[in-house]
Amino acid sequence: MTRVVCPGSYDPPTNGHLDVFERASRLFEEVVVLVGVNKSKKGLFTVEERIELLASAVGHLGNVRVDSWYGLTVDYCAEHGVQAIVKGLRTATDFDYELPMAQMNQQLTGVETLFVPTRPGYSHLSSSLVKEVAAFGGEVVDMLPPEVHKRLLVRLAEQRDKG
Repeated sequence: MTRVVCPGSYDPPTNGHLDVFERASRLFEEVVVLVGVNKSKKGLFTVEERIELLASAVGHLGNVRVDSWYGLTVDYCAEHGVQAIVKGLRTATDFDYELPMAQMNQQLTGVETLFVPTRPGYSHLSSSLVKEVAAFGGEVVDMLPPEVHKRLLVRLAEQRDKG
């Protein structure tokens, strides 16, 4: 079975992420959307919430599942029989950041990294930019899966009420 992972923080998952998952699901037998756990970073959503949001967004894709991992992605790959990592690229800057990591991963473990260029309509999307725009009242409904959009607005309202 050809199993790949799509690692990321997904705080929150965007339509750009979902596009990469859908495209990967047509190419591979199993796609694992892997939420990276960074205990030193405080996200807008907890890891558990991100897993729930992602599971909702990919529920229509029968060969895509969601998991989480603390540590190196290549260690997850080795432990779970994953043959490759799939990464979406928006810009040349993304490539410049991802290429050395892909080369290191391949040298360390033999796990290959495959790059999927984002569709032009999603090339401007990033989780951090979407959060910032939404926090200032900008409209991001077309940038997120529906459940993610709803939960993002609720979370931002909760933060405003606390502040």
